[in-house]
Amino acid sequence: MCSGVIIIRNRYLMSLADTMRNAFVPVHPAGWPFVAGFFGASVVLGFIWIPLFWFGLLLTAWCAYFFRDPERITPTADNLVISPADGIVSAVGPATPPDELDLGSDEMLRISVFMNVFSCHVNRAPVRGHVSKIEHRPGKFLNAELDKASSENERNGLVIDSPNGSVGVVQIAGLVARRIICWHDEGTNIKIGERFGLIRFGSRVDVYLPLVAATRVAVGQTAVAGETVVAEFGKKPVPLLVNRS
Repeated sequence: MCSGVIIIRNRYLMSLADTMRNAFVPVHPAGWPFVAGFFGASVVLGFIWIPLFWFGLLLTAWCAYFFRDPERITPTADNLVISPADGIVSAVGPATPPDELDLGSDEMLRISVFMNVFSCHVNRAPVRGHVSKIEHRPGKFLNAELDKASSENERNGLVIDSPNGSVGVVQIAGLVARRIICWHDEGTNIKIGERFGLIRFGSRVDVYLPLVAATRVAVGQTAVAGETVVAEFGKKPVPLLVNRS
């Protein structure tokens, strides 16, 4: 009888431990220096005035939340295009890709995802393939929701040669974002849903696809990086409503 109670208790404790572990999303290693910096500043401010410590602690918690890096379950079919970022779909329609991507002057299907300061900022590959080009361009720091941010803001672009043609992925800096990070190297292969970069703090990611791709999202929809299907190949494309805002 006693052993049965112990087994039940141990199972309960293991279940509780699993629940607690799942509730805490890991922080990406790139974010730990900032979390430590926020906490250190909080301690210093606390010596000046105690309420400042608690305010700093709140900002430290936000910083850890900003750099969260949750696991995602990614659909792996080659005909699917997955969102490269968490955020709101801000534009869906034809657009000319940036010159530095060397994708030509013809319009492609552009899907833009805007990330605010509360979004998860780890970027993921929308398709699998060979990274044939990576190009960083300095620029302005306009509001990333503006259409002209695609051509005027600081950005980092990747070209992925996928089973369905060349796909452009552009990380765009915004008003607050001042640092674009790309972990992948030119000439390597990348998996769909694989982490490839991060932008600090608030920004946008554009995906440029061949016009034969069929959109599967609408402007205003919430997208989840590595999980939300934003477009699909092999299906009849739906009519595009141009949104350049």
